Amino acid sequence: MRELRHSGSVTVHAAAEALYDLVSDVTRTGEWSPVCATCWWDEGASGQVGDWFTGRNVTPARTWETRSQVVAADRGREFGFVVGGSLVRWGFTFAPVDGGTELTEEWEFLPAGQAFFAERYGDAADEQIDERTRAAHEGIPLTLAAIKRIAESG
Repeated sequence: MRELRHSGSVTVHAAAEALYDLVSDVTRTGEWSPVCATCWWDEGASGQVGDWFTGRNVTPARTWETRSQVVAADRGREFGFVVGGSLVRWGFTFAPVDGGTELTEEWEFLPAGQAFFAERYGDAADEQIDERTRAAHEGIPLTLAAIKRIAESG
């Protein structure tokens, strides 16, 4: 399996706890994600570790839904979730810096996800994985810029 991970960071003039509250509210994801148009929690879920939510993703080529499980929920420090429970990990970390918080978004295509793609796409798996990798590389700076704009606009 290849190691497929990427991250980006931005300084936001906001407290880490306020940023955490923003990004951990997955129902707002459509406000900043270039792919995920909307998310909703499973009944009874509130963003704690183990909770599940569904996201609807939209690109010019297709629309699809994914189920994700929260794997990190430490207010002001880290919020993370894994698509499909084992396929792709997305997360945000928060670190205090002069004038605000360094917000980092991280993406990792996990070994189980790569195996799933190999099984599902066969010979086209590498192409499909490369497409998802490009989307993460392009999407992370767009997402961070949008979160910064939202957080700093009050």
